[in-house]
Amino acid sequence: MAGKVKTFFKRAGLTVGAVFAVGILFGLHEWYAKPFFVNNYFNRVFIQYIWDKPEILTSLGILEQMGMNGHNAEWNDNSEAAGDRDIQMLADILATVDEYDEGELSEDEMLSVLVLKELLGDPEMMRRYRYHDYPVNQLFGLQNNIPRFLDTFHRVNTAEDAEHYISRLSRIDTKMDQNMEGILIREEKGIIPPTFVIDKSLEIMQEFVDQPVEENVLYVSFKGKLEEADEIGEAERSAFLDAAKAEIENTVYPAYRSYINYFSELEAKSNTDDGVWKLPDGEAFYNYMLRSHTTTNLTSEDIHATGLAEVERIQAEMLDIFESEGYDPSLGVKVLFDQLAEDERFYYPDTDEGREQILEDYVKIIEEIETGISQAFNIKPKALIEVKRVPEFSEKTAPGAYYNSPSRDGSRPGIFYANLYDIKATPKYGMRTLAYHEGVPGHHFQLAIQGELEGIPEFRKEAGFTSYSEGWGLYAERLAWEMGFQSDPYDNLGRLQAELFRAVRLVVDTGLHAKYWTREEAIDYMLTNTGITETDVTSEIERYIVMPGQATAYKVGMMELLRLRDEAQDALGDRFDIRDFHDVILKNGALPLVAVREQVMKYIAAKQAG
Repeated sequence: MAGKVKTFFKRAGLTVGAVFAVGILFGLHEWYAKPFFVNNYFNRVFIQYIWDKPEILTSLGILEQMGMNGHNAEWNDNSEAAGDRDIQMLADILATVDEYDEGELSEDEMLSVLVLKELLGDPEMMRRYRYHDYPVNQLFGLQNNIPRFLDTFHRVNTAEDAEHYISRLSRIDTKMDQNMEGILIREEKGIIPPTFVIDKSLEIMQEFVDQPVEENVLYVSFKGKLEEADEIGEAERSAFLDAAKAEIENTVYPAYRSYINYFSELEAKSNTDDGVWKLPDGEAFYNYMLRSHTTTNLTSEDIHATGLAEVERIQAEMLDIFESEGYDPSLGVKVLFDQLAEDERFYYPDTDEGREQILEDYVKIIEEIETGISQAFNIKPKALIEVKRVPEFSEKTAPGAYYNSPSRDGSRPGIFYANLYDIKATPKYGMRTLAYHEGVPGHHFQLAIQGELEGIPEFRKEAGFTSYSEGWGLYAERLAWEMGFQSDPYDNLGRLQAELFRAVRLVVDTGLHAKYWTREEAIDYMLTNTGITETDVTSEIERYIVMPGQATAYKVGMMELLRLRDEAQDALGDRFDIRDFHDVILKNGALPLVAVREQVMKYIAAKQAG
């Protein structure tokens, strides 16, 4: 059977739908012999890893194209036993990859090997630090992710889809019970969230269960999807809604209340120590997080020093602009941005109509840059992009904006979510930069293009490295300015403020986790040095506390991309074409920074040789 599988695959790799078809045809249990071609192994690994993860399958929208929908009734297995199996699977995958002779692999295959190894990481370190996080937190915790997933990813086009939605509601208690296994282990190890994390998570959960069912996002979202499902009749819709209401009342709310009871009691064991230095082996864990997120060997001291230097440089540029617009630069960045904050011309009305206008203006900004994007890009995504408001149930503690990739089956576009909770957090002079970062030519370009690439193993279409993707998003802000789309000096201040924000992150993230800063000290530093609203600053600092190291990757990635572009321009002179440079960066999908550098060096050498 293995021989038949080998001949069915193409060396360059199949589309994900075809790979699944082969898995179904021959049976995944037949796929344990090491394939002759390494790309075949990559495709198999991709399927093996996601095959028993219904949430990933739903978000990808692949199996539905082949008439397979049963996974949409289930959740991922979050039990401790499932976690053990996943870590062991990663170790087995890496051991098999090492069996391939590097001398017999092509350059593309070697690149895939490098990406896979970096992506999978070190299973031993994963075991060591498996519990060094907070599954329930104010930002991306389980209590937020469950309704967010159903609202964003669960499609309801048929009666079967609706039945699956209700099935998932009926299993939320099991999902939460499985996660509680790991939470209890963390408590035994003394890994307890800071007090503010518990307090804010409790607030979110209490508000969630205090809502009348008909106003809960799980019900409202389902109702909206049913109304748009032409195949479902009115009587069926009513029955489905009644069933959903019963599950929310009898399954979902009790499960959330059990978490409320547990964390209410856990709060007494918490404290205000915020950095991961407080965790077992905390210093080594933070270094591991920095390495994982930045894909570099930069130390916390390196990153902290770089941040301080960049803060000084960017603030100097900002003060020059303020002076040119008639402001007194001696007042400093914070005071000057406070003055802007008091200027009503930079803000929308704090009304439903004002928030709707923000969304409309984001669309216009994206449409405008799309008309001139060809001057800097050969490659563009096929997928469209939409702008939506962050769901109101989570916007109080959600980030200022985020992006969700389009589905692989084309049924869902890329979505740029804007947080409109605090109208003062959306000044007009910052909107262009945010739209360029999350949309075009930022995350939408990079992630949609990655998902549409051909001739690479499927796992690379889903791979992500923070330093690459967020580095690209920040680079995109700078690129849009270079292309002339932020000619207004206030828009340029918005761009620099966003870059300053990322530079400050280098300082406060390392401050919190390596230099024993308190949450309040980090908030004060960011407020003093950015001029960003206290609402946003607080949300951001609290994010860094529950996501150690992640925030440093933005500026590290951007600086490396700019450094590589400068090196290519210096080496190639008149032969340098920014469109070709962007092809090199985007056409291989997400890569660790060391691999990005290797690709750019090959591009330079090829241009020089030609």
